[in-house]
Amino acid sequence: MATVSKPPASFAITPHKLSICILVQVYAPPSQISVPFPFSSVSQHNSLGIFLISLTKACDGIFEPTVDELIDQLREIGGLLNHWLSDHLTRRLSSLSSPDDLFNFFADLRGILGGSDSNVMDDDQIMLDPNSNIGIFIRRCLLAFNQMSFEGICHLLTNIGSYCKESLSGYPPYEYSSNDPNVPSEFENMDMENFNYEKDSEDFEESSMEVGRIPYRGHASKVFSELDEDTNMSSSSRLGHIDRNAEVTSCAFSSSDISRSSDSSNGTFLHTNWQVQGYLSEQADAIEKRGSSFPHNAFESMLKNLQQLAPELHRVHYLNYLNSLHHDDYPSALENLHRYFDYSAGTEGIESGPPASGSSSFGRYEIALLCLGMMHFHLGHPKQALEVLTEAVRVSQQYSDDTCLAYTLAAISNLLSEVGISKTSGIIGSSYWPVAGMGTSLSVQQQLFVLLRRSLKRAEGLKLKRLVASIHLEIAKYEITHVQRPLLSFGPKASMKLRTSPANVYKELWLSSRLINEFGDESSVMTVDGAFCASWLNSLKKPTGSLIFTQENETRSNDAFQFSAQPSSIPGSVLQLLGSSYLVRASSWEMYGSAPLARMNALVYSTCFADSSSLSDAALAYSKLIQHMAVYKGYKDAFAALKIAEEKFMCVSKSRILILKLQLLHDCALHRGHLKLAQQFCNELGVLASSVTGVDMELKTEASLRNARTLLAANQYTQAAAVAHSLFCTCYKFNMQVKNATVLLLLAEIHKRSGNAVSGIPYALASLSFCQSFNLDLLKASATLILAELWLSLGSNHAKKALALLHSSFPMLLGHGGLELRSRAFITEAKCYLADPTFSVSDNPEMVLEPLRQASEELQLLECHELASEAFYLMAIVYDKMGQLDEREEAAYSFKKHITAYENPQDTGDSFFNILSSKS
Repeated sequence: MATVSKPPASFAITPHKLSICILVQVYAPPSQISVPFPFSSVSQHNSLGIFLISLTKACDGIFEPTVDELIDQLREIGGLLNHWLSDHLTRRLSSLSSPDDLFNFFADLRGILGGSDSNVMDDDQIMLDPNSNIGIFIRRCLLAFNQMSFEGICHLLTNIGSYCKESLSGYPPYEYSSNDPNVPSEFENMDMENFNYEKDSEDFEESSMEVGRIPYRGHASKVFSELDEDTNMSSSSRLGHIDRNAEVTSCAFSSSDISRSSDSSNGTFLHTNWQVQGYLSEQADAIEKRGSSFPHNAFESMLKNLQQLAPELHRVHYLNYLNSLHHDDYPSALENLHRYFDYSAGTEGIESGPPASGSSSFGRYEIALLCLGMMHFHLGHPKQALEVLTEAVRVSQQYSDDTCLAYTLAAISNLLSEVGISKTSGIIGSSYWPVAGMGTSLSVQQQLFVLLRRSLKRAEGLKLKRLVASIHLEIAKYEITHVQRPLLSFGPKASMKLRTSPANVYKELWLSSRLINEFGDESSVMTVDGAFCASWLNSLKKPTGSLIFTQENETRSNDAFQFSAQPSSIPGSVLQLLGSSYLVRASSWEMYGSAPLARMNALVYSTCFADSSSLSDAALAYSKLIQHMAVYKGYKDAFAALKIAEEKFMCVSKSRILILKLQLLHDCALHRGHLKLAQQFCNELGVLASSVTGVDMELKTEASLRNARTLLAANQYTQAAAVAHSLFCTCYKFNMQVKNATVLLLLAEIHKRSGNAVSGIPYALASLSFCQSFNLDLLKASATLILAELWLSLGSNHAKKALALLHSSFPMLLGHGGLELRSRAFITEAKCYLADPTFSVSDNPEMVLEPLRQASEELQLLECHELASEAFYLMAIVYDKMGQLDEREEAAYSFKKHITAYENPQDTGDSFFNILSSKS
């Protein structure tokens, strides 16, 4: 049987790979023991080894560093050996001037690998394990060299000469258009536009080396890979001229010649198909990470030129689709999505195995439906998304595509959890709805619970580890905000305790985070396109230990560079999932009322997962930290941090930072008595929400809640009660029970302020019931505080009962409450003592004065004039009863100052409201 000739391998020997081999010979010279020359310590030896591991993992990327860039990287880790390593590298490269030199070099290189008898060598002898990362790289180089033709070896020698000449001539590297110091150096040298667009596309097809389809993640799974470069591709006409007479070989298309040539007259080498596919995958990850801040027009122009050169690259349409999607261009996104699946037939869809045997011969229609449904979901079309995803379920079942079915069920679960849908009967057909046939009419939340469990079981059966981790995360979110109820009940004994279970929440979060253990072993990591450890090399130029809110233009000392603190080889999507679990932890602790734990988890996310997260998730973490500053330290620190965060996330449309800014300005305006400004901020907050029913429900309820509080501050009790009642009905309709606890508390506050305390008590008790069911400890303490104020409003006979209620909630209020909540508790305690007929102020004046002093100090940080005036008023009364006239006059003066500032607010032009000028 004749041997079938194989296409050229994708791994080709390049001058950069030869440089790595030379450094490997320095790291592991044969027949050397202990610490080899020229290393003086084990730490120096280990540093070079770690550096070589990163180089071997990044060797298959779409671009390679020049010899100057490699020497610069060596300078970061070489220390005293820098000059020796650099001289040795350049001298060894220059000595390779003939084919015999190359044959001798690779013959010597084979000697550094350990053989089958390597287990009997001395303990201190250095020998490369053939199965290690460096050993596999050396074996690949040996195999690639053995398969090279003589003509290919000659081309390699020519490339080595150009590689060394570029270093010796001092030719400046290609300058990237961005001035961002964090831009990776390898992206500075990449120019995808150096294709010769006048050359026939047939030449490109002949030179393309199709290694096999590289699967990429669809946006349906919402997984973002680690990518920290700033891609700002220019569409200007820097088109390289390709020598038509140059013969194209597998060596000529090596990745070392991707971005440029040392001399334009010598010609520019084409990219391999495999390298372009890797580049497009990286750009897809960058778009998903950066969202609307990704350069739209320039990247679209580059894709257009690439499509003209290589129309067989179907993924160009997918990149155009992603680019349009994240810039909210619905017509363009829909058109490019249709084009992509028209050309590719869904054969390059989400991470899945080969199509099932029952799949349609016309392509994988179910994957197209999945992407279309997620597009509608992203653009805020929940009904259309649910219809399309339900059709995807039917088609997946018809063609037995279990993997696509698992992703589709997870997408439907995510849709039902993120979007407020009161019922599904009028949206989708019941015949093929995933939970049809249950034998009972289930609510939307019960359907969501069934879907989550079914999706988890299916994903575990298919061993889709990242999908399993993502579903565990969704289940944790569900457990936080939903009380477990039986789907079917028979008789009175079928009832269960109607409370959420924090233990179940953190169990699901632990199961989700356990995915990181699958990538703990270095040998289990798969590198698809060689860009896996590119950020590892780039982090050599990044300082460690930087503060979260550090100015970007702040200069840093070179002493901050540390080679030892490099990121591990974990996929960016896994890091993104792990980081999301910390965001969920922070949100859960906020809800449960533990401010220190919420802040700690937000800090962990911002510190450890900022590079691997999307801008929207990073903005959410920053907003949690800033909100914590405002509540517990006052507005001065919060607005200072907000200014830094605005500069960082100013390019993100509808950012959490903008929402937080309006929230802080609204709170500050209410505390100072600027009711008109407060109403303006409230209206602007409501405008940010989508007009589609069920979309942006959290933002809509937040705007309505603040509108009611503004009306309450203006003493418009009837209008405030109407808004709060309407909000309660909306939250009940969309099953937002946690938000209802806050609305009921607001209704109790409205009745208390209006003088109808009796009517307010049922609302406070109902809120307490909600808080107990959902384990909202801090909100429960707040409800207890309002209940104590209501009892106190009924007369002095209830002062002791109010004081007992207040003291029962003191551990939570004083331990985890913010400045305003603590101050209200102190003021209420003083009022209870003063209203109690059995309490003598003259005997125990400090029992009243001490809490009032603490309240006044904390309220002045917030500049909450209304509560501050009340605290100083009570202090003046106590000093008057004690006969301390000077202290009484001082307290009375402070009372007059605060009450005047509240009733006649003046915009003093201070730093809090100067931020208005920069508001978009």
